[in-house]
Amino acid sequence: MSTIAQHLQNVHIRIDNAAGKAGRASRDIALLAVSKTRPAKDVEAAWVAGQHSFGENYVQEAVDKIIALKTSCPDIVWHLIGPLQSNKTRLVAEHFDWVQTVDRLKIAQRLNDQRSPHMRPLNICLQVNVSGEASKSGISPSEAETLANDVVRLPNLCLRGLMAIPEATDNSEALRAQLLELQHLFDRMQKKHPQMDTLSMGMSNDLELAVACGSTLVRVGTAIFGSRNP
Repeated sequence: MSTIAQHLQNVHIRIDNAAGKAGRASRDIALLAVSKTRPAKDVEAAWVAGQHSFGENYVQEAVDKIIALKTSCPDIVWHLIGPLQSNKTRLVAEHFDWVQTVDRLKIAQRLNDQRSPHMRPLNICLQVNVSGEASKSGISPSEAETLANDVVRLPNLCLRGLMAIPEATDNSEALRAQLLELQHLFDRMQKKHPQMDTLSMGMSNDLELAVACGSTLVRVGTAIFGSRNP
């Protein structure tokens, strides 16, 4: 078994254990392997080990990998989980399956207009800034429902859920409060938009807490691929 395969197995064990403690089924929690800055061969090794969903932060780097792996790993589902600038929306609309970081209508409209109607609708998560940090992207929780109402009117997009990157803190109660705020917002919005099924929160260091707070998708990079080089 490769190192990456072993790490994947260990992450799945963590998810299973966290789900059990939270009284949830582990099948209800998806794993997104964060492959930013990793070479295509590492993505392929993870794919061989059974991981088929990958998250990328940098558009051009991701597109290069998507093209390189199109034949050898044909069923990979690609998520953009990094900030998206207007000048990169066409590449994303043409190559990705998901965008988890939509935080303004302009970006959503460009993605919609540049997504071919012959392709499946582009899956969208709204990024919510639950920590209120000025350095972080994302809309405020109070703005999320308005943006959702606009996104669902765009025919080439499909609103699937919410995503957040909470504060990097050792204060577990502060972190729990931010995760629960996103969960409560998701629950409210899901009543109006029942197609929303994805609550993307939790990373290598806090996936157990995220699962306890209702996450349906955890984004894990370091625990799968190891520490990134500076």
